[in-house]
Amino acid sequence: MNRWSRILKHRWHDETDVQRALGDAALKRAEQRVAASERGHSGEIRVCIEAGLPLSYLWRGATPRERAVAMFGKLRVWDTEQNNGVLIYLLLAEHAIEIVADRGLNRRVPPEHWRELAQHMSAAFKAGRFEQGLGEAIDAVHALLCRHFALQPGQANPNELPDRPDIR
Repeated sequence: MNRWSRILKHRWHDETDVQRALGDAALKRAEQRVAASERGHSGEIRVCIEAGLPLSYLWRGATPRERAVAMFGKLRVWDTEQNNGVLIYLLLAEHAIEIVADRGLNRRVPPEHWRELAQHMSAAFKAGRFEQGLGEAIDAVHALLCRHFALQPGQANPNELPDRPDIR
């Protein structure tokens, strides 16, 4: 896709597209799913959904992965006590899914696993099953965090990041 058609495609999308794809009720269910998940492990899950990339990213030909890594920093997912935060990033204009995990979890989970999870989620998105794909991704990340960072009985678990998906 050439630069101009990509810019037009991304500028065509806005927050109303996010609302059409998921809606308030689905976003609330995603928030509740993240909150429930975090009661079983010490990790933090953050969801970011963007309709389209900012113009500066489009102009320089940035990839969805580059934006996801930038949002990982902006949303402070890297700033958890045990370095076990995970960002699930969705870019609606390109039906792109990126998962960015902090170093504490990346030491234990190979990159291929994250790619497989994103591909599975992408299939649900391409079929128009946005909420189902997002829910499956949250559940898969939850299972990994429980395997590697399960809470022990009586262990405190402060909520370090908001559970509500970040919409842009």
